[in-house]
Amino acid sequence: MDLDFTGTLMEALGIEVKEAAPDRVVLAMPVGPATRQPAGFLHGGASAALAETAASLGTLLNIDRGREAAAGMEISASHLRPVSAGSVTATAVPLHRGRTSMVWDIRIADERGRLVCVSRCTVAVVPADRFRPS
Repeated sequence: MDLDFTGTLMEALGIEVKEAAPDRVVLAMPVGPATRQPAGFLHGGASAALAETAASLGTLLNIDRGREAAAGMEISASHLRPVSAGSVTATAVPLHRGRTSMVWDIRIADERGRLVCVSRCTVAVVPADRFRPS
């Protein structure tokens, strides 16, 4: 994989790529000061960011990055269990890989394999020349 994550949210949250293929993306994220809410538990927004990162990366692995770009369109997340330390792992698999959008199922688990969050994310596939991040 030839993507540079320097200076991105992935770097800020400590997200690491464990596996990245068109059919499955696995990412890990520490649960610590950068990802906890004031009550001391994993922030739901951090879980959503991890889930969307997995879906977006998976989409990038399924498109022609010279002609197309990926942009998150929609995400839902159900937070099932609090986590206060250690790390969480997101596993994303595609439910739909279309020409203009992809839908991903993302499951986030704690270090003991217990489900922490379930998420579904839709990622748009757009022409690269129309998508220029500033």
